[in-house]
Amino acid sequence: MNTHSAEPAREFSVQDVARRAGITSRTLRHYDAIGLLPPARTGSNGYRYYGRDSLVRLQRILLLRELGLGLPEIAGVLERREDPAAALRNHLAWLEKEQDRLLRQAASVRKTITALEKGQQIMPEETFDGFDHTQYKDEVESRWGTQAYARSEKWWKNMDDGERAAWQEQTQELGRAWSEAAEQGADPTGPVARGLAERHVAWLKSVPGAPTGEGELDGYVRSLAEMYVSDPRFAANYGGDGGAAFVRSALLAYLGDEPQP
Repeated sequence: MNTHSAEPAREFSVQDVARRAGITSRTLRHYDAIGLLPPARTGSNGYRYYGRDSLVRLQRILLLRELGLGLPEIAGVLERREDPAAALRNHLAWLEKEQDRLLRQAASVRKTITALEKGQQIMPEETFDGFDHTQYKDEVESRWGTQAYARSEKWWKNMDDGERAAWQEQTQELGRAWSEAAEQGADPTGPVARGLAERHVAWLKSVPGAPTGEGELDGYVRSLAEMYVSDPRFAANYGGDGGAAFVRSALLAYLGDEPQP
């Protein structure tokens, strides 16, 4: 016979949760107002109290925000009502892979610093451990052929560190600009979106091996536009599903197609 009683449920105030989660009380109140994170109960004094399920839900919200999803997209994920433990288990697997990659990167940088300080040889297999830019190799080859990947791979390897950093910053800045335009409710057929679409196409053309030649570009852009929406890895670059849908509509409008919702 089990003589152990269940642990009594604990409740935490807004201030407690905000402090431990590293967010503000105002953020928690906003999450409540939009229905994303209601408290377990509200006391007669008007104070909000959070319980076990609230803390689990908030953890998932914060994890999804780190992936770049906006609040509407996060609400959509949570509305699927999947088992929280199973959902967190999948996220944990991703976090552990990312942790391993970051640890390998840190070790690579540490070895490079040591080699520079001691005048030692720098070995490529150590210097670039954890910097895996080939993760989409199979996907690129299946969609656009082995030559497309081989040419872009050669271009990437021939860059120096400064050139890579500059290109990555350009990519991130473009993603931020798309996200801001989407958040501000810009018209995907308007001048702001058209300007971003022109920048986006120029960015695509800057990658050797990409199918951006005559007779190829429109199909390539359409394919990518759909990929941004269908693949959460890419949607995260534009603030989540809503931002990706805006990018797709703007790119299709740029090509003269009918924008999709």
